[in-house]
Amino acid sequence: MDGMSITNQTADLALKPGQATRKTLLRFSPATAYAYTMVLALAAVWIIFTVITQGVFLEPRNLSNLMRQTAVTGVLSVGMVMVIVAGQIDLSVGSLVGLSGMAAVLVQTELHWGLVASLLTATTVGLVIGTLQGWLTAHIQIPSFIVTLGGLLAWRGVAKGISRGNTYPVEIRAFKALGQSYLSPASGVVLGSIAVAAITWSVLRGSAARKRYGFEAGGSANLAARISIPAAMIFIFVAVLNSYAGLPIPVLIFLTIAIAGAFVMGNSPFGRYLYSIGGNSEAAHLSGINLRTHITATFCILGALAGVAGVIYTARVGSAGPDAGTLLELDAIAACVIGGASLRGGRGTVLGACLGALFMTSLDNGMSLKNVPDFIQDIVKGAILVLAVGLDVTRRRRN
Repeated sequence: MDGMSITNQTADLALKPGQATRKTLLRFSPATAYAYTMVLALAAVWIIFTVITQGVFLEPRNLSNLMRQTAVTGVLSVGMVMVIVAGQIDLSVGSLVGLSGMAAVLVQTELHWGLVASLLTATTVGLVIGTLQGWLTAHIQIPSFIVTLGGLLAWRGVAKGISRGNTYPVEIRAFKALGQSYLSPASGVVLGSIAVAAITWSVLRGSAARKRYGFEAGGSANLAARISIPAAMIFIFVAVLNSYAGLPIPVLIFLTIAIAGAFVMGNSPFGRYLYSIGGNSEAAHLSGINLRTHITATFCILGALAGVAGVIYTARVGSAGPDAGTLLELDAIAACVIGGASLRGGRGTVLGACLGALFMTSLDNGMSLKNVPDFIQDIVKGAILVLAVGLDVTRRRRN
């Protein structure tokens, strides 16, 4: 529960009996309200693309492909939002996706190692490089912009060097399945039901906690809305994907990582420390938070997730090339900013970043269906990124 929500609810309790309940009947926290705003914006984009593509955009096959495309950007966005919340930035993740994917495939083709070795190679490459960049940022105090800008060039160069400029096909069928296969429809229904049960438990637990500490819980309508809206979205999501081929495995990996990231950022001391560091690093240091350790840890997490994204990306396209992952770092950063994260640090959520990733991928997918030229797509995405940052600056000034 954020400070703004607590302040608003405390003020409501000072009103006349019954008045607070009416005011807070359907009140959401600022982060939740922004998430629903993002959902409405996303729905508007989907409606526009559905109309101009004559319904092709909303066909189950295209939506399944859209979700598989989102998985890579989404996984990167989970780690990127942690780095941004801590007041840092990472421009190297696109190159790191290409390098980790290339390393995983070379292990298969050159050393003839198996699936486990390939996966460990990709994640280890990402983790080691993330640790190095975090150490240079936190301990040597080189600005993260410079460290990762150098990494953007250096790791792309390494990928080109170890591949000798060649493209290598994925040889292990199980590796390729991580980016191309689907779960059975029954498995999707089971996982969706588990997700709805988890949301219900979380909402009821939070409501009980607010009552226990004397805050207004919002009433039964509030609880019903906070449970039914996400539940309906989950079941619609599962039903649409099941109508084509089932839940894609890369989407399952992405959702698992997103849930874990949201829990860490919202329910652990580590997440609270990141918000403190990004909001006021000097105050965080004076309160006893080890800035170097936590900043390094965020880059470690993002590096490891870049390795996972490299596996998904390489498995989905079926090969590893020296230019794989180009500009993915900009998509991940844009997803976080569009999702409500501030580049000045201290604000952002995993849910918002994931919705931002889906928003950016929807633009790519919809414009590709209409055969919009690449340069126009770049202009549109760049303009949206600048607009999102401009809105963030305006909001901060107003506050």
